[in-house]
Amino acid sequence: MTTSDTADGRVLYEVDRERRIATITLNNPEQRNSYDASMREALGRYLDVVAEDDDITVVLLRGAEGVFSAGADMNNAYGWYGGEGRERDTPATVQGRSRPSQRRRLTVDRKSFSFYHNLLGFPKVTVGEVGGFALGGGFEMALMMDISVIGRDTRIGMPATRFLGPALGSVHMFFHRLGPVLARRLLLTGDIIEAGSIEHLGIFTETCAPESVTARARFWAEKAAKMPADGVVIAKEAFRLVEQSQAYQGEEVASYLFHAYGTNLQFAPGEFNFVKTRAQHGTKEAFRLRDEHFHVPEPDLPQ
Repeated sequence: MTTSDTADGRVLYEVDRERRIATITLNNPEQRNSYDASMREALGRYLDVVAEDDDITVVLLRGAEGVFSAGADMNNAYGWYGGEGRERDTPATVQGRSRPSQRRRLTVDRKSFSFYHNLLGFPKVTVGEVGGFALGGGFEMALMMDISVIGRDTRIGMPATRFLGPALGSVHMFFHRLGPVLARRLLLTGDIIEAGSIEHLGIFTETCAPESVTARARFWAEKAAKMPADGVVIAKEAFRLVEQSQAYQGEEVASYLFHAYGTNLQFAPGEFNFVKTRAQHGTKEAFRLRDEHFHVPEPDLPQ
């Protein structure tokens, strides 16, 4: 039986108890299965259900209609940080709205990246059925899978780095899973490439013909589900310990910190913006105003 955690059915959940496999489907095909905050929260809730269910050994993550995920829905960028509601951004709705402060970005990004950290250290076997597009957060999730089957024509990459900066997302994970050369190439250029072009690197468990992705992902899920459930959990925790000690030191903080800093620096009213002041008054006057702003007189106290 298939159920949905969202009123509009954009995240679907199905359990095959005989085979001990849960399937979670991102069901937003009109947007290439990109996800907003509510979809990601629903996905997280289903993952929690799987983690706490002793009768499930494997979770299969996929996207509807042959597309894995194009990542976070940037058409509703303001909605990620709250404030003015969650309506989709248009020129009319964006005009006149200030972008979120750095402190708001840090608060939200810290919470947001906890989802990816939980997925990276998920206690059950994760299998990715990756076809069509795996971009941005979708690419991150594909790389975080224990076992991933990807179509040779699947387009992968982090295109958002072109406008948000290259220190975006789980940087430690990119370097660990992709290797430093490919990680730098994708993060510093924002290139989108086909999975088949890096098949020789062995980044994904299996790279195959597009029409075979679904069947091959199901094969790997059923194969992993045959393993002893307790043994799987113990192994996953051991894997997590090794990766944390060898590759991911500082990842939990670095991911959201880099993301928040990399997107934008905001100045609240009353704070000194040197660049803006220099543009308005010239360099010499900007320095004077800077010193004036930051000067706090010493209190005149008895000796």
